[in-house]
Amino acid sequence: MTAAQADLPTDLQANSLKMPEGLRLDTPAVADGAAIWRIARDSKVLDLNSSYSYLLWCRDFAATSVVARDADGQLAGFITGYIRPERPRTLVVWQVAVDHAHRGRGLAGALLDGLTTKVAADRELVSVETTITPDNTASERLFTSYAQRHGASVERTVLFDAGLFPDGGHEPEVLFLIEPIPPIAPASPTPRG
Repeated sequence: MTAAQADLPTDLQANSLKMPEGLRLDTPAVADGAAIWRIARDSKVLDLNSSYSYLLWCRDFAATSVVARDADGQLAGFITGYIRPERPRTLVVWQVAVDHAHRGRGLAGALLDGLTTKVAADRELVSVETTITPDNTASERLFTSYAQRHGASVERTVLFDAGLFPDGGHEPEVLFLIEPIPPIAPASPTPRG
């Protein structure tokens, strides 16, 4: 078990969440920053941040982020997130990406469920926020499906209008506020035998 896995709640360590076969949920480590940057770059959809920012993210926001690893420890996908300072019971999901080789297996949804379970193990979580551009139908499906699975509503409002972006050509960022998030009970331990 890696040091990062030891930081996961016991039910997540045991992989009791429904991860696609051959993958496990883990907490990112600084050494994962380069792979996260590569997956974000290769997505061709995400705004690519500097490689340095992904290293910092893995150091400073590992507790509110998750990765999926294959049997060899290679990254298959990630979600980065943080707790909103003004709303300490709100998880903001910053970026979600799955490596091309692992798409179409439900990994993004499993990561999102795993992340909210992980965060809820440490604090009361009542809402999830993310922003999605109007052309990103895959992300819209991911988050509306998440809300349906958890019996929550989705409120959509434009958070950042296109005119606010200095580089031009950026679509508006629509805020998806998903709430209320019901209390997430730890999964039952897997029987051993």
